[in-house]
Amino acid sequence: MPSSLVANPRRVTESRDEPLSNPEPSATLGPSETGGQPMKPINLAEKLAQLDAHWSPKIVGSFNGHDLMVVKVLGEFIWHDHPETDDFFMVLSGELAIDLPDGAVTLTPGEVFVVPKGMQHRPRSTVETHLLLIEPAGTPNTGDPATAATKTRI
Repeated sequence: MPSSLVANPRRVTESRDEPLSNPEPSATLGPSETGGQPMKPINLAEKLAQLDAHWSPKIVGSFNGHDLMVVKVLGEFIWHDHPETDDFFMVLSGELAIDLPDGAVTLTPGEVFVVPKGMQHRPRSTVETHLLLIEPAGTPNTGDPATAATKTRI
């Protein structure tokens, strides 16, 4: 059997037959790095099940100054832009169309689209659609703090 490289955070081997082991203890973050909470995976389906309202994003995590958010959408949102940041959309279920000045893109589950900063766009869906959004913390969902939804952490 030909050898291949198998990566391990601690070493690289050249054999598929050699078992990977990690005798060193794995690194963990202490309470100060996690706000006193133990680190654990985020179950997006469980977080989405807590949502009732459409177009009301909820923060489920954060990294490097960015919010990870889930949202349920149905119908049309408003035309808007984000002058300071790109806008990241990932469809988890359903179907999302994003109207742009020169046409529209349609996303299905597992697809991602990034609207460039400053570009006018309008998300819309004809069926309830679940999204993962990633934005710099504090970015208003409408592009205007005066009309933006209040984002809470769940």
